[in-house]
Amino acid sequence: MDKALFFKGNFGLERETLRVGSEGRLAQTPHPFGDDESITRDFCENQIELITPVCKSVNEMMSELERLDKTVRAELAKNGESIWLYSNPPHFDDESEIPVANFTGEHFGKRKYREQLERRYGKRLMLFSGIHFNFSFDDEYLKSFLGEDIGGKKRDEFYLKLYKQLSRYSWLLLLLTAASPFYDGSLFGEDGGVKQSPYASIRSGERGYWNETQPILRYESLKDYVESIEEYVKKGILFSASELYLPVRLKPKGVNTLENFKNGVSHIELRMFDIDPTKPLGVDSNDLEFAHLFLMYLSKQNDYDFDEILQRKAVDDHKKAAFYDLDNIEIDGVPITDRANALLDDVAAFFEGETQALDIIKYEKNKLRNRTSHRIKKEDIYG
Repeated sequence: MDKALFFKGNFGLERETLRVGSEGRLAQTPHPFGDDESITRDFCENQIELITPVCKSVNEMMSELERLDKTVRAELAKNGESIWLYSNPPHFDDESEIPVANFTGEHFGKRKYREQLERRYGKRLMLFSGIHFNFSFDDEYLKSFLGEDIGGKKRDEFYLKLYKQLSRYSWLLLLLTAASPFYDGSLFGEDGGVKQSPYASIRSGERGYWNETQPILRYESLKDYVESIEEYVKKGILFSASELYLPVRLKPKGVNTLENFKNGVSHIELRMFDIDPTKPLGVDSNDLEFAHLFLMYLSKQNDYDFDEILQRKAVDDHKKAAFYDLDNIEIDGVPITDRANALLDDVAAFFEGETQALDIIKYEKNKLRNRTSHRIKKEDIYG
């Protein structure tokens, strides 16, 4: 492969955080940024979502995130508010402190959708915040092994295969980035203040944000994939494609609707990253660089039949990687850290001779020995 293609791509980031007042409680003021599409809300009025433009590198994307972060912090400071840079929420007394995002006018449909989610899941789980990493390959990279014709069906098939591979191995990225081992008991209606969870990432574990029924999808073609989601929507098991709460998503061109998949796949979305409270912007750029390398590695792996058994196993493996204590956790019958190290060795072999890539992979291997979740102290988050 032409090494000039390494690190090329189209990168975008969505970062969710909660707004808190001077006492560290959820802010009860209205969202202060109007309809700004780059500084918006996710589920609730006091949750800010920053959305970078599409960038040509991770460094450029991080610069855009920093720009948005500075804008937000400066505005919030005027009201004595700040950002809660952690995936699990602070203490709250009851769900009245979690107002549904008050989208109005042409965006009122977003509010109605969130009210549907409230009825199905309750409000508490909606407070989980994280990083969504959006990525598509550079056209020259695709041409390097798809040929000159990279449009239409050929491109869609490529991303569908990549989606299967990444779904199968999403547990590795979670294992490397889980960063929320402490939670306030109010999250689950418990007494006793701040506690340590059995999970390094609650939102990705068994108590996290998952569909009530795991959708089993079809992957023979993009048309089959879309129709299999539509079947769950027609049955009322999903409200829409946006309710597909899996660690990885395919995204169409334009607004995220099933109808827009007729225009083809735009990019792939990785949804498993916790907010990293040890980093000023809540995300480690090395983790995103590695995610890109991992996608390159997976793009070269053989296709396979992602049947129901493997789909259920993929979700089960992902939930296993969310645990804090990994002593008895196995993937494919192997201790999870051994399996992770072997997979990282395979990725390193793929990038043999590429120093910059190998340095990033070495960085991630070191994280297995000194996990972020184990370096975080309760008082660092909850005081």
